[in-house]
Parts: sequence; structure tokens; C-alpha cells
Amino acid sequence: MASPRLIATPTQASASLAAGNGLVRLSLNENPFGPAPSVAAALRREFANLCRYTDSGFDQLLSSIASKEGISEEQIILGEILEPLGTYLSLQGGPGGEFIYSDPGYTALIDSAAAVGGVGIPVPLNRGMQNDLPAIASKVNQRTRAVFLVNPHNPTGTVNDAEELKRFVRAVSDRTLVIVDEAYLEFADSYAHRTLAPLVSGGNNAIVFRTFAKAYGLAGLDIGYGLVPKPIAQTLKKQGLDNPHLFNRLAVAAASASVEDASYVSAVAGKVAREREIWFQLLRELRVRATVSSGNFIFFETGMPHVDFAASLLKEGVDIGRAFPPYDHWARISIGLPEENTFARAAVRKVLTGRA
Repeated sequence: MASPRLIATPTQASASLAAGNGLVRLSLNENPFGPAPSVAAALRREFANLCRYTDSGFDQLLSSIASKEGISEEQIILGEILEPLGTYLSLQGGPGGEFIYSDPGYTALIDSAAAVGGVGIPVPLNRGMQNDLPAIASKVNQRTRAVFLVNPHNPTGTVNDAEELKRFVRAVSDRTLVIVDEAYLEFADSYAHRTLAPLVSGGNNAIVFRTFAKAYGLAGLDIGYGLVPKPIAQTLKKQGLDNPHLFNRLAVAAASASVEDASYVSAVAGKVAREREIWFQLLRELRVRATVSSGNFIFFETGMPHVDFAASLLKEGVDIGRAFPPYDHWARISIGLPEENTFARAAVRKVLTGRA
């Protein structure tokens, strides 16, 4: 359950803000509904084992993920692997390797690659504010180490057409590695049809990344996993990325319980979709341009510099986080609890129209 200090009500938020707490935090795309109820029980069971290193629970989690994804355990790398993956790929072959990505976007992998000599190649979004697949494909050359996509995209929340994206990955992965971050895919419709996991298990030169931090509500435990081609998985495991001792025992237990409770994520996705639609209704009413987001956040044009819009909302008790250049007159707002969203919508209306 979300901390009470993050659950402001319309009558309490201004007073809480004045006291220095009680902000409605809608900035980091967290799942405020929290993890599945089974997670709390799993964590309680592990308290007595905190003196022990992570071992058997690690194997159980691998087995559960393999069953869920329809892929062999040898192709699963546990952990928030994007940053170490960027470092590894950039070091292969020396400095100067190129990493193609959508701009703006989530750049953890690109930043880690650049830190050890890699070169980021940004590609603007298309007119629909989606990953521009033809433009990205045109940038692939002999220096390309990887193409990195986020689908649904962050910060726009847009998804690429499922069949078009699959064709793109099949074609481009013949030329270079394609990495797709599906952190928000559980919030989109037709998850089973959209996921690229079958391409990995089918032998394509592609990696699919998932995290338990979003739909599963485990942002505070920092665990995810990658579905990886066998040769890359073998190399990463030789470097020790599959060492159970690297992992928090509680995080592994929570992730295992989450994977086993498939119905919970679909229930959360339904709640988020309902709240997202209410946001869309407000933006339509205000005649504000917005993307067709499939994530647990919305992205819309404010008509003012982001720094001014964010500061105005902060005065009203709502934290929306950072800007995403070059969309400096746009804002991303995470989907919170219903009462948080009600309060935030009133604040947005006030800032954009000057009336409560």
C-alpha cells in the first residue's frame, strides 16, 4: 500500500504541502496500488531467513519466469540488467560502437554505454510520437552495437503496431542486436500479442527486458530480468551476473510471489486504464493535445515551459518530475490512486485555465 503521506485528499493536500509533506507524487511511474497481497506473506516468511544468502529462492524464481515466458532458464538473466548490458556491449570491440535509440526516451542503457566509449545515436519520434522504426532502421551500419527501444515508449506511452514492430525486429536483428524494454507493456492492451518474448525464444538476435518495479509494484526492491539470446546469456553468466548472492533475498521472494499471481497484474492494469481514461476525458475537455498513452502515465502539451508548469503544480501539491527535451512544453504525469488523480486533475485544470 502507498505511504499515507503520498495519498493527499483535495481538502488536506494544501495544508500538508505547507507543512512540508503530503505531496501527491506522480513523477516516477510507480504503481501506487502496491504489490499483490501474496507478496506480503512471502516477505514475512523470509524474515527468518535473512541471515542466509539467496540460493533456493533464486532457482525458484528462474523456473517461474521460464514457465511464464515460455523460454529456457538458460536464456534468463535476473536483475535490472540494462545498465550492465550497455557497459558490456560498449566494451565489446572497443570504443566508438553506436547505440541507436528514440529521443526523447529512457536512456539508462545508452548512458552506461557512453560512459565506456559508446556513442548514442538519437532518432526523433515520428509524427505519432512513436518509435520511428523506418528511421531507426536507416541508421544501422557496421558500427552499430545495438538498437534500443522502449515499447510502450517513455515518456509518450505510445505503442508501435505489434506486427510492424515484429517485422522490424526480425529484419534489423539480422544486422545487429535489438533490445526492447517492455517495462510498461502489462498496462497496454493485448499484452500476449504485443510482447516480443517469442522472438527471443525463436532464435532472433533480440533481448526483451522486464521489470517488477512497475505493474508488479516492487519499485522499492529493484529487480527485473532479461530474456536473452543464448550466446549473450552465456557470456553474461560467465561474468557473474547469475550469481544468486548478488540479489536481495526479499526481492527474490517478492518477485516469485508476483509471478505466481498472474491475475493481480491484470487487475492493476484495469484500474490504471480506468483512471487513464478519466485523465483523457479532462484533456479532451480542455482541448489539450495528448498522446495515446498505453502506459501508467499520460503525456500532454501544456502550452508553457515545463519548468513553469511543474512549479505551478508543485505549489498546488502535485509533483510531476522532470522535463523531456525537446518536448519542453509537454508534461508526463503518472497515474496515481483515484483520490490522488482527482486532486491532480483539479490542479491541472487550475494551472491550465486559471480556475479551480
